[in-house]
Amino acid sequence: MQKLLVLSIFLLGTLFFVPNNVQAQDRSPEFKRSHLERSVRKEIMSLPYYSVFDAIGYKVNGGTVTLTGYVVRPITKSDAGAAVNDIDGVSQVVNDIEVLPPSPSDDRLRRSILHTLMGRGGSLYRYFLGTNPPIRIIVHNGRVSLEGYADSKADSNLAYMLTRGVPGSFSVTNNLKIVGDAG
Repeated sequence: MQKLLVLSIFLLGTLFFVPNNVQAQDRSPEFKRSHLERSVRKEIMSLPYYSVFDAIGYKVNGGTVTLTGYVVRPITKSDAGAAVNDIDGVSQVVNDIEVLPPSPSDDRLRRSILHTLMGRGGSLYRYFLGTNPPIRIIVHNGRVSLEGYADSKADSNLAYMLTRGVPGSFSVTNNLKIVGDAG
């Protein structure tokens, strides 16, 4: 019983007397920045109308967060700015997200590309499962851009070739990054 008491006092003492350098690590700028970036990403990904046809990027510089990218709905832009502004540590939000103009032909093209990539894309359908697909389809005045991430160069190339084969686009740009590539 006495050994148990001594052991519990020792363990309790180690909890209260944590070395200062461990506490200082949690307050370092690198920790704060990565925590802030994770928080920004989480808020963007949890936006209610953030879809496969939107792509929002961000850059954190101190307490300033700059939002960039394209969205289909104006409310997605305003919701993104408001959500990021509510994060602890954010002092300013620069909302440079562009709202894509309403266009029935762009809407048809978006749906056709998504249908093609999910159907004839073979294994590409897996990129569009769930609420936050890693591949994003941006259509602006008939010009298509594939944004986000693919698991391999082969998947990236397949998505690009299939998208180019969808009638109605003036151009297709493949901005897909490969997961695991450095830089």
